[in-house]
Amino acid sequence: MKKLLFGITSLTIGGAERVLVDLCNRLVEEDYDITIFAIYGGGILEKELDLRINVINLYDKPFKEYNKIQILMKSLRLLFFYKIKGNYDVVISFLEGPIVRLFSKIRGMKKISWIHVDISKIYGKSFKAKIKQFVDERFYKKYDNLVFVSEENKKDFEKIYGKQKNAMIIRNYLDYNKILNKSNEEIKMPYDDKTINLVMVSRLTFQKGIDRFIKVYHELEKNGFHSNVYIIGDGPLRFELQKQIDLLGETVNFMFLGEKKNPYPYMKNADIFCLLSYFEGYGMVVEEAKILNKKIIITDTAARESFGNYKNGMIVANTEKGIYDGLSKMIRDFGMNEDVSSNSENFEEYYNNIIKNVKKLFNGEF
Repeated sequence: MKKLLFGITSLTIGGAERVLVDLCNRLVEEDYDITIFAIYGGGILEKELDLRINVINLYDKPFKEYNKIQILMKSLRLLFFYKIKGNYDVVISFLEGPIVRLFSKIRGMKKISWIHVDISKIYGKSFKAKIKQFVDERFYKKYDNLVFVSEENKKDFEKIYGKQKNAMIIRNYLDYNKILNKSNEEIKMPYDDKTINLVMVSRLTFQKGIDRFIKVYHELEKNGFHSNVYIIGDGPLRFELQKQIDLLGETVNFMFLGEKKNPYPYMKNADIFCLLSYFEGYGMVVEEAKILNKKIIITDTAARESFGNYKNGMIVANTEKGIYDGLSKMIRDFGMNEDVSSNSENFEEYYNNIIKNVKKLFNGEF
């Protein structure tokens, strides 16, 4: 039985975090001994893990419960003093950032880094970001394999660090049956059945482009394209975005519902699912919306790879005009000559093939 150690910042609600939970729950069924190391404990997704999976939390409390000085001290401890204990066949840093730096120090075990985002945009352009980018190159070189979740994800990484001989692409794994089952949970919906309801599920960060979405929404309303928008998720820009909405007078129709342990009933019962990001690593939430057979609109980012040949939606230019044109058309044409057949994709085969590739990677067959 192979022993695997996955590392992540925490098991709070997020795209990569959901993928890790689903992946580990599936792999434990495939006779792997699995441990998850999280820097910060208290993540709500810990409760969704199979009981056979061991969880190690370095710090008991969630990240947001520590102040800036405490976080700095803990980060320095991770980088310079802390060492992972135990013997494993494979160790996997499953997120960018501190876990990559920590796991790079492990010796005598196969090391894999899983990369979910566009590194070039996550770093930013500040002097501090340039230093971090330079330093991280040394850490990534210590890994035996780099796994990317999309073609564009890999290309963006290689624009910064050059061609990677040990790189491969493995799509995100999802438990699609769990998504279907959880989408049927009976929850009192806040939606207005007399208008078109748009939903977006995301962290409230710059990457997700919610500031731009608010501006476009305001223009749509002024021009008679009415809808209600519901954002599920939380993040550092919550206050700033709410202030923007209030100043534009859209408080009643553009609403933040906060973090939801189960977002799937909200997705299932919405009329249109939106992902209007400035950039994406892959766009796992698009796959979730596809599983629920939703009408989808996304901006032209790496999420196009998860959109694939899906018929029930559109990819629009990654600009305010592109979003405005796409949403105005969807709202105007909503319900007219609709012929939305059930999704014909074979999700079971698709996700089983992902697991086959993951097992080949862990078994050293790549």
